[in-house]
Amino acid sequence: MFAEFGQVLDWTIGWPRLPLPLGIATLVAARIRLRQENLYDTNTAPATNTPTPQGVGPGYLTARTPDGSYNDLDQPTMGSTGTRFGRNVPIDRTYQESPERIMTPNPRLVSRELLTRDTFKPATTLNLHAAAWLQFMVHDWLSHGRNDKANPWRVPLPPDDDWPENPMQILRTRADPTRPDGSEHAYPPTYANTATHWWDASQLYGSGADMLARLRSGNTGKLTIGADNLLPLDEKGIDLTGVSGNWWIGLSLMHNLFAREHNAICDRLAAEYPAWSDDDLFNHARLINAALLAKIHTVEWTPAIIAHPTTRFALRGNWWGLEMERLSRLVGRLSSSEVVSGIPGSPTDHHGVPYAITEEFVAVYRMHPLLPDQLSFRSVEDDTSVLETTFSEVAFARARPALEHVRFTNALYSFGTLHPGAITLHNFPTSLQRLTDLDGILNDVGAIDLLRIRERGVPRYNDFRELLHKPRLRSFDELSDNPEWVAQLRRIYADDIDSVDLMIGLYAEPLPPGFGFSDTAFRIFILMASRRLKSDRFFTTDFTPRVYTQTGMDWIANNTFSTVLLRHAPGLGPALSRVDNAFAPWPTAGHIQAA
Repeated sequence: MFAEFGQVLDWTIGWPRLPLPLGIATLVAARIRLRQENLYDTNTAPATNTPTPQGVGPGYLTARTPDGSYNDLDQPTMGSTGTRFGRNVPIDRTYQESPERIMTPNPRLVSRELLTRDTFKPATTLNLHAAAWLQFMVHDWLSHGRNDKANPWRVPLPPDDDWPENPMQILRTRADPTRPDGSEHAYPPTYANTATHWWDASQLYGSGADMLARLRSGNTGKLTIGADNLLPLDEKGIDLTGVSGNWWIGLSLMHNLFAREHNAICDRLAAEYPAWSDDDLFNHARLINAALLAKIHTVEWTPAIIAHPTTRFALRGNWWGLEMERLSRLVGRLSSSEVVSGIPGSPTDHHGVPYAITEEFVAVYRMHPLLPDQLSFRSVEDDTSVLETTFSEVAFARARPALEHVRFTNALYSFGTLHPGAITLHNFPTSLQRLTDLDGILNDVGAIDLLRIRERGVPRYNDFRELLHKPRLRSFDELSDNPEWVAQLRRIYADDIDSVDLMIGLYAEPLPPGFGFSDTAFRIFILMASRRLKSDRFFTTDFTPRVYTQTGMDWIANNTFSTVLLRHAPGLGPALSRVDNAFAPWPTAGHIQAA
């Protein structure tokens, strides 16, 4: 009854327009219904060659394993490397469309006509760290692995398209290696995650024992960092770290920053527990570092990008509950309830379905408009120009030379004073529409994003809305309040509102006040943001001093994105002293001096 009442309020008034208590109640009701009706297990499909857990030895009880196994002690492979993505919509709604339908409308046409950035539209409430952070987090949670080079998708192009080959070729998503031959027609496609599904900082530590061994120094629990205080480089000239795909200078900043943070945690633990071994120090530092990342994302990054008063309160409530931070720090948990005292430290609950990142979650996280095409690096001392460049010149192997030229602190400062792009139509980076990857292949990432969502059986926009308990749209005028966009959408989609791509619909929607992305996308966040915490025993039953140590619990409680930045780049002090949230725009050095 509560969930149904919440939906009535949401449909008739809308949670953003409700007073805070009613708005919170409506979002809680939405989460209840989503937990009941929008979690689906793809492991009911036939399986073979399933991964072998790497969590061996006694340490797995109190430490994260290299591959994410033994997080759930009753189901050791749950969420581990090589296991399947789940679903947030009914399995029978995830069959891949026909080849003709997948190409309709042409994904390259949609990319050119609806995505191409005409002018840079900034997200003025955020700084560029917000864009780098999002990709940094996504690399922790998911990867479909190397795409299949056999039998690529062939996208026919019109005569006026200047793409160098016709048809454009887009590699298919790697097939699920756990599916036996002959099962593809009896059950919709499934895909396997080559990362761990857990919020375990696998982008820093890797998703397997072999990679982890390459990254560890073998001394006092630390990760290997060079004499220049930067991560070593791999054979392709990219930072050696757990995940280095789609590399650019923004990712390099995040990885170097939190590799340093891991080592700082090791130093603190070694001082407190001098008898500990290298493994003891590493395992505890990883737990603490991963939890700090989860906290920053929950109570700083997400409230910055969806800055409505109701969602800010709700997200802080995910971590601290109705107690909020001050009371929680003073008296600890008042209740086992996640609503009263927050998810961390509450009982683990999978809500009846084994935990997994979902394909729908992957789809709504396609937020490439956040990335700029032009970057301006400036000095933290006086805001003078250090480097004016393009995204392509700081991507892949060009990231490290650019970072060495600009210097670490200057790069962090510059990102703090730059804006990302707004997540909207006509704001997709042109540099990503003609991006040459490490294999020398030219890519239109916009067309690829569109095709990936279609290919993986994620419903199109209107069906997606309905399945997430939002009303269907009846016309293009209901989709956007921009008459020019409505005309473009109607033309591209042949006046068929049900054909609109999910990503296009999400970019076209009017946004709730303070929001950087759509309310429809937010429905997946309502469900999955809390699920990433609630299913993980290291954030629930094992989020205790016994597992983390009191030193570790204090480190998590006492640190923020700002304190991490200041620890490893103290020159940022004047800029950070003027902001409450380090993902909000920082004042420039010139403004600080003038003040």
